[in-house]
Amino acid sequence: MADPGGSQRAALLAVASLFPVPAGATFSYGTAGFRADGSTMAPAVCRAGIVAALRSLKLGGAAVGLVITASHNPVADNGVKIVDADGGMMSQAWEPFSDALANAPTPDALLQLVLQFAKDEGITLGGGHSAQVLLARDTRPTGEYLLHVAVKGISTIVGSVALDMGILTTPQLHWMVRNKNRGLKASEADYFTQIAESFRHLLELTPDDKGIDDLNEKLIVDGANGIGGLKLEQIKSNLARLDILVRNSGKEGEGILNERCGADFVQKEKVLPLGFGPNDVGVRCASFDGDADRLVYFHVTSPSKTSVDLVDGDKILSLFVLFIREQLDIINGEDNKGLLPTRFGVVQTAYANGASTEFLKNLGLEVVFTSTGVKYLHKKALEYDIGVYFEANGHGTVLFNDEFVSRLESLTARLSEAAGSPQHQAASRLVAASQLINQAVGDAISGMLLVEAVLQHKRWSFQNWCDLYTDLPSKQLKVKVKDRTSIVTTDAERKVCQPSGLQELIDKEVVNYSHGRCFVRPSGTEDVVRVYAEASTVEAAESLAKSVAQHVERILGFC
Repeated sequence: MADPGGSQRAALLAVASLFPVPAGATFSYGTAGFRADGSTMAPAVCRAGIVAALRSLKLGGAAVGLVITASHNPVADNGVKIVDADGGMMSQAWEPFSDALANAPTPDALLQLVLQFAKDEGITLGGGHSAQVLLARDTRPTGEYLLHVAVKGISTIVGSVALDMGILTTPQLHWMVRNKNRGLKASEADYFTQIAESFRHLLELTPDDKGIDDLNEKLIVDGANGIGGLKLEQIKSNLARLDILVRNSGKEGEGILNERCGADFVQKEKVLPLGFGPNDVGVRCASFDGDADRLVYFHVTSPSKTSVDLVDGDKILSLFVLFIREQLDIINGEDNKGLLPTRFGVVQTAYANGASTEFLKNLGLEVVFTSTGVKYLHKKALEYDIGVYFEANGHGTVLFNDEFVSRLESLTARLSEAAGSPQHQAASRLVAASQLINQAVGDAISGMLLVEAVLQHKRWSFQNWCDLYTDLPSKQLKVKVKDRTSIVTTDAERKVCQPSGLQELIDKEVVNYSHGRCFVRPSGTEDVVRVYAEASTVEAAESLAKSVAQHVERILGFC
């Protein structure tokens, strides 16, 4: 590694002095990046800027992204997340360095960490490649200042260029980074054009005998008073055969970000978000979270109730799976030995409702499990020709392998001689779906448009969708413990291997309940153990969760 020289060292020391870590603060980089109260985030954001610039240098100057957002958190919070060159999340191997840098107690400690890490990674400072980092933020009040702080961190690495892409949804920035590094068009206008045109193409491929009525054209969207609602207002006039009304749109003065609205609120509470009421009975509704990377659907059940019929990530996944499977069966036949042999897989976590898993397995699909967290789901889904993953919270997507897409496009071109044939139309639908759904990360806007296209294709009402299967009742509890690391799990967090004997106690409880299932796992952020239970009735699920929680408390708690 070349000596970075005095200017590089001075720049690192200066920026560390400008944004010292507050006394008692500890930052930890997780799936969501760094998050805390927005007023305390400047040191972590500045140092994340340094990490992003180093990551770009490590990748030969490829574009890396950095987004200022706290997603579904309250408006006072803020955060920062780094987007890797493939448009996905930052390499997990870099998380320990990110944590160490964010918590470096002195300017000299920060300097030594950077120099040692650059040496270990073979990164040349002060010469060679230049780094480029694309920046974006959501609508939080602290966002503009923190973006300015991020630029200072990026600029600390000599030769780095920070490109402000504006106020965007988190998925838009992921999409831009991915496209830029592939030499494709990567502006916001290009994003809007691609999803609108692929959506229109999918609708044009809807069978002629499956028209759409006025009710199914209407969609009301809860934008969580965030950036997703604002972006949907921009594009909705360009979306064919879809009448969208945006509430909680994020317009100034309309409401508070994520307060009693948004996908996280609707999914957890299963009640109407602000702005929805009796007049919405019978209308299909969707909800984004604050930065528009989560999507759930819901129905107002009656004029007199605030509860909703919820369609969460599990059922969104199931809808997509049915559509893709139908197209593959048309192309290949049900034995999958036709024109386009495909390895098609579904990835879930232990929190996926057991009824959804049973439904998918009964279709003959390959269903695999990973640890909780999108970074694990996404990585596993990449192993398939087509990999689908969603968490119940509505964060997920459909990944089409590059080599598979090449085969699919070649097949579509060959079948074009018989344009209009069932096989050609099915192949064309899959091509359009691969262009519509965000290939980098979960995206509420593009995911919503794929849902709408599939519902129109299948001529399904919201109730048809709800009736795919009935969720098993579930219950989640938290148990405070002395040390959460005492719990060690295996089998994608579905079984406990330490402490000895706990899994046997869980198994003995589970057998007492019809459709019983229960697992425990340590929290990633606090000294609690999370208990999840399912059973055939609400009362049974609550009883099972309570029984297992008592075992956890007795073995690991403070008593």
